[in-house]
Amino acid sequence: MKNPRWNRVLSSIQENSLRALLACSTMSAKSAISKEIFAPLDERMLGAVQVKRRTKKKIPFLATGGQGEYLTYICLSVTNKKPTQASITKVKQFEGSTSFVRRSQWMLEQLRQVNGIDPNRDSAEFDLLFENAFDQWVASTASEKCTFFQILHHTCQRYLTDRKPEFINCQSKIMGGNSILHSAADSVTSAVQKASQALNERGERLGRAEEKTEDMKNSAQQFAETAHKLAMKHKC
Repeated sequence: MKNPRWNRVLSSIQENSLRALLACSTMSAKSAISKEIFAPLDERMLGAVQVKRRTKKKIPFLATGGQGEYLTYICLSVTNKKPTQASITKVKQFEGSTSFVRRSQWMLEQLRQVNGIDPNRDSAEFDLLFENAFDQWVASTASEKCTFFQILHHTCQRYLTDRKPEFINCQSKIMGGNSILHSAADSVTSAVQKASQALNERGERLGRAEEKTEDMKNSAQQFAETAHKLAMKHKC
């Protein structure tokens, strides 16, 4: 006789295992994309999100090369060479292939709007509006989308000075102080401040020790001079 409670436990274990496998697979794919697509061009990938289209596009057979099913990743990267240039690249991996292919690419300056769809709940859906393109996506998970949005927002604030894209319908944790990037930055800043304070305190202790050493040296010298004078006096 089947136990409903045991069945629920097994179902939960299977679901969590599948999520873990998916997360490991996604991380492995992103690492490979960084090495294959961006590293050879002296670029650094900041983040990526695996996506599917919310609405099917009618694309001619020849335009896709007839290569069948594929996985799509939206990647954010910057050049290592100064002045730094940031870009968003669409990367695909076709079924049966272990390699990745660079498809469309836009400079970050061409990004006009980032739509998070729903600011009140975790959602995997989002839209990206560029000067000459508009895409509607669904991320593999809501958390992956959230992380990518945080990185994207931080990158826009850092590298764009004139015209920055509009972020609409986004949760406050993406835009505000709860961002993992802000938390990481705060942690680094705090660590630097503590290290600096420790060095200053150590410098002060060393300074006091040097002063004491100098005082002892002067006292010893004075004592030696006094002893020498007394010795000369008694000798005479």
